[in-house]
Amino acid sequence: MARNIQSLERAAAMLRLLAGGERRLGLSDVATALGLAKGTAHGILRTLQHEGFVEQDPASGRYQLGAELLRLGNSFLDVHELRARALVWTDDLARSSGESVYLGVLHQQGVLIVHHVFRPDDSRQVLEVGAMQPLHSTALGKVLSAYDPVAHTEAVEGEREAFTARTLTSEADFEGVLDLTRARGWAADVEETWEGLASIAAPVHDRRRMPVGAVGVAGAVERICPDGELKPELVAAVRDCARAVSRDLGAGRF
Repeated sequence: MARNIQSLERAAAMLRLLAGGERRLGLSDVATALGLAKGTAHGILRTLQHEGFVEQDPASGRYQLGAELLRLGNSFLDVHELRARALVWTDDLARSSGESVYLGVLHQQGVLIVHHVFRPDDSRQVLEVGAMQPLHSTALGKVLSAYDPVAHTEAVEGEREAFTARTLTSEADFEGVLDLTRARGWAADVEETWEGLASIAAPVHDRRRMPVGAVGVAGAVERICPDGELKPELVAAVRDCARAVSRDLGAGRF
């Protein structure tokens, strides 16, 4: 059985201690409460402070939880709420479209799949929750890049790999696609990431009207793009789903 890492256990105990009180704690308070030497406690607190998990009041020298923990907590809550609000609507989209449905959010330099509804047939499929997709070539990624300034920066400054002959890699071409995405409210990927596959996605906004994710359908090119054209009813269905999730998140009508 793998042994726990003592320094991490102590750091976790320290964060719980700071979270449990209504006031800032001094170094002696922390060390005494956790049964640690002052030097050990100070080293852990300094590391946590450097990472933004703990803040030190400059006047009193006492410690409290830092803003980075709040950011991580809000991020978890936002993703959890997004997925919870999207469950019914993504199920409906999968049934009406006959295709797989994906819900993605920005994570580091890509799109993290946080929810995946299987295509409603008897084909063998693999759950892709937790998978990462590129920002510059997928429909989900283009939507996030078009509406989220952070995603846009990551996509523009990152490497835009050519996955297929259709992948747009130049910054000018990519920016043109983002302009089009913002103008029409949705994005598409037709064999730009994977040969034989196409997808359509639209943005999801929260109560502040901020982009918090993207929802889309994906499937074989011959189903998504019969006769070389995206099926307008699929585009409409994806946009309706995104609007419905956004409304449930408090965004109102778009």
